[in-house]
Amino acid sequence: MKHIGKATVFIAGCSIIMGIASCGNPQGTSNQQTKKATSAEDSLQTYVNDRLAIYEKVKLTTNINELTINERKILPLLIQAAQIMDELFWKQAYPQRDSLLTTIKDEKTKEFIWINYGPWDRLNGDKPFVGGIGAKPDAASFYPAGMTKEDLKNSDVKDKNGQYSVIKKDSAGKLMSVPYHVLYATELQKASSLLKQAALLAEDAGFKKYLNLRADALVSDNYTASDYAWLDMKTNNIDIIIGPIENYEDKLFNARASYEAYVLVKDKTWSKKLAKYVAMLPELQQGLPVDAKYKKEKPGTDSELNAYDVVYYAGDCNAGSKTIAVNLPNDEIIQQKKGTRRSQLKNAMKAKFDKILVPIAKELIDKDQLQYINFDAFFANVMFHEVAHGLGIKNTINGKGFVKEALQEQYSWLEEGKADVLGLYMVTGLLKKGELEGDIKQYYTTYMAGILRSVRFGAASAHGKANMQCFNFFKDNGAFIRNANGTYKVDFVKFEDAMNKLSKMIIMLQGNGDKAAVEKTLREKAIITPELQSDLDKLTKSGIPVDIVFEQGVDVLGVK
Repeated sequence: MKHIGKATVFIAGCSIIMGIASCGNPQGTSNQQTKKATSAEDSLQTYVNDRLAIYEKVKLTTNINELTINERKILPLLIQAAQIMDELFWKQAYPQRDSLLTTIKDEKTKEFIWINYGPWDRLNGDKPFVGGIGAKPDAASFYPAGMTKEDLKNSDVKDKNGQYSVIKKDSAGKLMSVPYHVLYATELQKASSLLKQAALLAEDAGFKKYLNLRADALVSDNYTASDYAWLDMKTNNIDIIIGPIENYEDKLFNARASYEAYVLVKDKTWSKKLAKYVAMLPELQQGLPVDAKYKKEKPGTDSELNAYDVVYYAGDCNAGSKTIAVNLPNDEIIQQKKGTRRSQLKNAMKAKFDKILVPIAKELIDKDQLQYINFDAFFANVMFHEVAHGLGIKNTINGKGFVKEALQEQYSWLEEGKADVLGLYMVTGLLKKGELEGDIKQYYTTYMAGILRSVRFGAASAHGKANMQCFNFFKDNGAFIRNANGTYKVDFVKFEDAMNKLSKMIIMLQGNGDKAAVEKTLREKAIITPELQSDLDKLTKSGIPVDIVFEQGVDVLGVK
């Protein structure tokens, strides 16, 4: 389906009002057609009403009294820069936003468009929820409407898979590449200026350096120096992750990055607890349950685990399922040389645990195992998911280049699956070494409840696909049983065995760069069975939210 341009949005709008695909000759519309139109409109609005209820509103706040006066002055500048990233993501995901919204009369439909950054339900397989809107295009606005993979492959464009450019057609219809910093120059100059202003107020030397370098990066598309500066920061109290970062929105090649931003305040107490684990990565890498050739790479260890309160989400990270932990940068070379920073978004994580995971567990986890559900286990499972992105393999073993290049659009979901299962592998290993506190039953049972939470994100999400694969693999290997009453009971011995088998399978798929095999796995395992769907439907009927949306900004935070 081609992108809907401004000229055709009015038609889509008419179909919302009239429930038919064309606005032509309304005088000739029969009573029967009118009834059908009304029924279609009511059906869409009923769908939107039902789907809006899956989101729980959460206020993003933190204790700003622990910040210095200058840090409190910096936060509004960072939030303004983040808001610019939000607008840029709209341009990437659905640039016809304003034209579409003018045709919509129903306020709830408008609200749902804002949540989804467009007229497709991100947590339900990108189902269109506005009349006259077709399927969501894989190309988003990164590529010309109707362009095929072969068209780009056979072109002479040098920047075919560039992260920071858009493919367009020139006046002669020839494909060409336009850098982000050229295409979005006005917005990026404003965001850059705001970061420079923040840098003038910054008291922490590392944070000041990062802000200045990131400001320069936004207007040049050269992010390497700022990524290194970000990893070098150790003593900052506030942070901003900003720029074109993740590739999820480009479903054609998984190549081009989308704009997003997080504004963060460090939780010093929790951050101290996490400091020791990164140093253990090389030892854990050597213990991976695969042949030696798949674990020759040495993970970087010069990076940090930190806990933060997130006070603003913008752009890609605010679309669909909300991120509760971040592992960056994504650059494989930087990861191997320097490592990554794993940021745990503790207040958002706690909100999902309290409002979603605990109610899910009460509904779907065996009553005798409910005692094992706790926040510390949830926090650790999510944290080690992010750490585990650094484990495994970045380069294929057979000369196909980076795993990401070899697997293309199949990379993201499999990488998320790898991080899920290797995170659990890390938890298991650290418990056995006495480096982590708690009972393995807590971590495994909470992980099971976490799968049932995340699988609700659906097939359009990389995380949803990863969790569906994990659920089906664990089921096939007897890691849990489904009781007659529809609750799930973990077999703790088989759970560990299934974890090791799935770890091995994913690392080998990545190391072999075998895209066809990954696609086969996706088709066979990354599915929601009718039985599982019936159990998930129980959660919806019980009014348990699927995800959260935020009340956020300077007013909520109490800064000006």
